Amino acid sequence: MPLNKKLFFKIHSWIGVKLSILFFIVCFSGTVATLSHELDWIFIKEIRAKPQKELIDRNTIIENFRKLYPNANITYWMRTDEPYLCDIIYKNENGRQRYVFANPYTGAIQGEAALTIQRFFRDLHYFLFIPFYQIGYLIVLSFAFLLLISVISALYFYKKWWKKFFTFKKSNNPLVIFRSLHRLVGLWSLPFAILFSITGIWYFVERTNIADVRTKVNPDQPLNTVNAKSNISSANASLDYNRAVAMAEREIPDMTVGSITPPNRADGNIYLRGTSTVPLVRQRANRVYVNPVNYEVTGVQKAQNISTLMWVNDIADPLHFGYWGGLLTKIIWFFAGAGICILVLTGIWITLKRKKIKKKKNSVPVMGKWRYLNWLVSTAIVFFMYANIIKRYAAEAKVVIIVSLGCLAFISLGYYIFVYRLNRAVSKL
Repeated sequence: MPLNKKLFFKIHSWIGVKLSILFFIVCFSGTVATLSHELDWIFIKEIRAKPQKELIDRNTIIENFRKLYPNANITYWMRTDEPYLCDIIYKNENGRQRYVFANPYTGAIQGEAALTIQRFFRDLHYFLFIPFYQIGYLIVLSFAFLLLISVISALYFYKKWWKKFFTFKKSNNPLVIFRSLHRLVGLWSLPFAILFSITGIWYFVERTNIADVRTKVNPDQPLNTVNAKSNISSANASLDYNRAVAMAEREIPDMTVGSITPPNRADGNIYLRGTSTVPLVRQRANRVYVNPVNYEVTGVQKAQNISTLMWVNDIADPLHFGYWGGLLTKIIWFFAGAGICILVLTGIWITLKRKKIKKKKNSVPVMGKWRYLNWLVSTAIVFFMYANIIKRYAAEAKVVIIVSLGCLAFISLGYYIFVYRLNRAVSKL
């Protein structure tokens, strides 16, 4: 019995319309996240660094850091792959975390911030700022399945789609133009939509620990065999980062250390990660654990020796966000994500226009009762977003104002396009 193409069309429309607001939030936040480091460079002048041939030693950076923040603890030190950005040192002081920008070439501490664009959009895309019981994570990851179903259903009911990569119908009718644009963008976004779906489904498998995947790809960190100092803050303040980095790069000769996590417990290690000649994998594929007391290596993981399961886990992030090939691939991934956002928006517009033309009523509820779910979750996202900005990040008032203006601009633009303009267009028919 042949499958009903109308059924696949209904499935495709249901996903795109009934869950449209949430779908757009997930897609838009992921799209911006691909270039969030570059947006930080544009809007945060303190994070900018002028690339030079030589990097300064890390202990010099730490000396400068201690002069400014003698009572602060370092919880994480991130050196990005972008040569035009400062190192970002996670500073914890008086129970508050802030991001300190250290120039990797001069060692100067150029400034700090309570929140970066990169952190804001990564958190929004990861878990929608909803913290309870992984609810936010699971909502986001469920859209990986919905995106894949949407792609498969579209390919089934769209006749001979493989011949229409350059087909665009010109017309004076906006409905025809938007429908043609929706199909054209959908075809060119096809490989990326499948990629985003597959990597998103992998995140779901890892997050929910299906088949014990999370346990297998995240081995326990080794504990040091020498009793470390009981006062972690004092021990971390005296860490020799140059020596730890030298030990890590000796263990993995082709490794360039990127991120460093100081020990957070008495029997913990300095945890170092970095890039190597193994392509595509993220920094975490190369791991070295160094004892903070005697600087002996207590554990090593080389990217070339990891299992297939761990390799899949370590290429998921670079493939999902497109940073595996530097700025060029990030730009490509950004436009691919923007294409999927366009698909969501044009799909909503097409459905709204059809409904309003058919019934000649401006109050037709296209999403039906599902609109309540969209607005309920969206309201929760906004509530928890402000809760995170004010309480967790302790961001300045200007950050709250900027975020508020951004949300207001999106809501106003959406109302203008999908309510005001659409109602006017239909009323003239």
